[in-house]
Amino acid sequence: TGRVAFEKLTELDYRGNTYYSIKNLSLYECQGWCREEPDCQAASFSFVLNPLTPVQETLCQLQNETSATNPAAVPQRSVNLYYMVKLQIRSENVCLRPWSFERVPNKMIRGLDNALIYTSTKEACLAACLNEHRFTCRSVEYNYVTLQCHLSDSDRRTTGQYVQFIDAQGVDYFENLCLKGNQGCKGNKVFQVPRIGVADDKVAQYVALHYYVDKDLQVTSEISCKLACEIESEFLCRSFLFKGPPIGSSYNCQLFHLDHKTLPDGPSTYLNAERPLIDDGQRVGTYYENYCEKSAPSHDSTLPVVFDTTDDPSINNLTRSDVNCDKTGTCYDVSVNCKDTRIAVQVRTNKPFNGRIYALGRSETCNIDVINSDLFRLDLTMSGQDCNTQSVTGVYTNTVVLQHHSVVMTKADKIYKVKCTYDMSSKNITFGMMPIRDPEMISITSAPEAPAPRIRILDTRSREVETVRIGDKLTFRIEIPEDTPYGIFARSCVAMAKDSKSTFQIIDDEGCPVDPNIFPGFTPDGNALQSVYEAFRFTESYGVIFQCNVKYCLGPCEPAVCEWGRESVESWGRRKRSLMNETENTEDDMTLSQEILVLDFGDEKQSQFLKNNEALFSEFGKDKTVTIVEPCATKASVFALSVTCALLVLIYIATIFSYYLKKWMTPRKILS
Repeated sequence: TGRVAFEKLTELDYRGNTYYSIKNLSLYECQGWCREEPDCQAASFSFVLNPLTPVQETLCQLQNETSATNPAAVPQRSVNLYYMVKLQIRSENVCLRPWSFERVPNKMIRGLDNALIYTSTKEACLAACLNEHRFTCRSVEYNYVTLQCHLSDSDRRTTGQYVQFIDAQGVDYFENLCLKGNQGCKGNKVFQVPRIGVADDKVAQYVALHYYVDKDLQVTSEISCKLACEIESEFLCRSFLFKGPPIGSSYNCQLFHLDHKTLPDGPSTYLNAERPLIDDGQRVGTYYENYCEKSAPSHDSTLPVVFDTTDDPSINNLTRSDVNCDKTGTCYDVSVNCKDTRIAVQVRTNKPFNGRIYALGRSETCNIDVINSDLFRLDLTMSGQDCNTQSVTGVYTNTVVLQHHSVVMTKADKIYKVKCTYDMSSKNITFGMMPIRDPEMISITSAPEAPAPRIRILDTRSREVETVRIGDKLTFRIEIPEDTPYGIFARSCVAMAKDSKSTFQIIDDEGCPVDPNIFPGFTPDGNALQSVYEAFRFTESYGVIFQCNVKYCLGPCEPAVCEWGRESVESWGRRKRSLMNETENTEDDMTLSQEILVLDFGDEKQSQFLKNNEALFSEFGKDKTVTIVEPCATKASVFALSVTCALLVLIYIATIFSYYLKKWMTPRKILS
């Protein structure tokens, strides 16, 4: 866990949500309230100028939300205001002072870097400055876009070198305020009246009215006031105002953490200030600022070269004092490409390089000789002892040496620690870089993203199909891209009816086929897994859904040894690990599914109908409602009709019979 620290901005204000306001607190009480309040993310402290009151009127606003954490947010200018942002910094060297860093948004110093590292957050960059032991880290610049963290032993007060404090969008400048008083300057620290082109009394008058007094003292002399500023430990004292010999019990020495370098407008702040309308009769005094004298030249360091660009300097624009450059002016751009069986370390230089590149401790078995080349590569094997690559839970590390001489190693040579992190779960890897601790070690990390697998079902012509017949020979494939260092394995595969009423396990939890006659085990095909089977379906459903759990391996996965009858077969359903370990974590398995329609013989003509009417299959097997289009005769009506017809027939027969009977009974007349 990190330690609570604060960054301070002078006369700059960020938008935020104020949840509590307190009047007439001191600056340090306001900061203390925010430190103790768990919800407080930032504090805005402002004061009203009133020379007639003995105590300045102040307003402390605590904010539980602040836009200061957004690198794209633009602060507003606000006079007589200090803005403090709470941070969590992972460093044992966080000081107990009210704030650890002074922040200036969208600014940077050209070309005075001692080290360039990469950190994932601003807080990690600030921690690297506090933890730096090779030199005194006085300032930091953090680029939120490129994640570059520039550490320097110079700041805005450094003399003897051309300091260009310039605008740089997306870059924030920080000054280390945890330094001791004698560390504030690169050279000797002296106090003098600032020579900034403004009258001394006007500067002193502005300071007395507009500077927030960090500490009031009564001293006997100017020397005592200066000594008090030099030995001050509660804050980094940069200036003081001595008002003359003591009179009564009034204070005559005021200490400040500010100077004209801290103010956003610099010396013009004093020039544009209006004189107070009311003269309170107080002595103006003499104002002194901390001034850093030119340091003695060092033979061990070289002068930096100014950047040609401020946003993303290329390799040709790196400074000679940069950690990626040597004393000869050769700068190295080192990149890492994580493969399945090797780590490719590629080096690009700004001038031809002669020498060799090798793995530390394996100079004879893992090396490349470089002859007059500005682009070369070393492949580090990930297994075996040739390159001695170390691995722990998917993280592979090694150390690479860039050596100028073919035999001996010198101080000018570069040592890089490279790291590849492989994602063994279904989650994506993030790219990050670690702060450098070793003065001769540069850390480069890389992490290839795990691609998403997919299921494809192909016919004998390698065409992807959606509708097939029972018995068709199909290829079931689980695929990932070929240009990835990962392999895959599959287990716990099931076939389900579309209505989910029936399921059938085809691959068990160990990656073995349950019934190879129906669905054989997987075999590798490049980075893919495949199984050739004959189409089947469930009796109550045309739709068949396949579902598999898939996980990643680094490189090809080892097969599972499966027993089927008296035979032992291999199926690619196990990770590259000891087969004795029977307990495998399934929490990170990725579940894939694919649906296919399987028709009966003779149903080919219905395939289009089935494809366009999937709802029909989801309702298959359920009771149907039949609508009566024409009414059917009942049994009673049919019986009555039959009886009627029979009676009519009988009547007809009786009529015919009676007619012929009557005719037969009538006597015939004899003609005479």
